[in-house]
Amino acid sequence: MGEEMNDNTINTNGAANNMGDVNHTAEQTADSDVKYYTLEEIKAHNMSKDTWIIIHDKVYNVTSFLEEHPGGEEVLVEQAGADATESFEDVGHSTDAREMLIQYYVGELHMDDRKKDGAKEAFITTSGDGSSSWTTWLIPAVAAVVVGIMYRYYMLEHKSS
Repeated sequence: MGEEMNDNTINTNGAANNMGDVNHTAEQTADSDVKYYTLEEIKAHNMSKDTWIIIHDKVYNVTSFLEEHPGGEEVLVEQAGADATESFEDVGHSTDAREMLIQYYVGELHMDDRKKDGAKEAFITTSGDGSSSWTTWLIPAVAAVVVGIMYRYYMLEHKSS
């Protein structure tokens, strides 16, 4: 395992693909050379002095970014040596954050260790058109309005008694 195709640099043109991730994979840059890492190899990089994470089957060495991470280094160290895709997407990282990933990219998750379910999750795009980003604020906004109405009703009921 731990196949290696070559140890050269890859194309980091920064264009976004349809999954909101930065365009820098072997499939998208045919002339690039990519190193593949097994999940076991990545799991070994799980400390604050050596922190690798997986996002969308891409492997990133974020050790030098720990102190700069706006959410604190703890959140990255918690994900160290593992797949952080769900956490990364749940937070709703910006286009800039996604483009920053390029500089920490070290390779790809080996094909044998990728999720076999075939159904990729739907991720927010970074196309800038805002077409799918409304869902990130609409549901919490509606919930906040409902809670506010319920609270107001509760307070009115208890004031009159």
